[in-house]
Amino acid sequence: MYIMKVKGTARIPDYVQIRDDGFTLIAYFRADRPEKELARLGLKGIEDKLKKKIEEIPYGKLTHVEF
Repeated sequence: MYIMKVKGTARIPDYVQIRDDGFTLIAYFRADRPEKELARLGLKGIEDKLKKKIEEIPYGKLTHVEF
């Protein structure tokens, strides 16, 4: 899976994109509230690892993640 963090503006919050290995968009959600979307995707067991990874990655860079 691939993760990309998108920088928001003053009125628009930061967002996160999760894409599969074919780069198809699987999820698009606010970076400050990922719990609901991660649970919906069935990634409930790795929420903490994924949230930490989202905080670490730079804005605009597509990052490959394996769990």
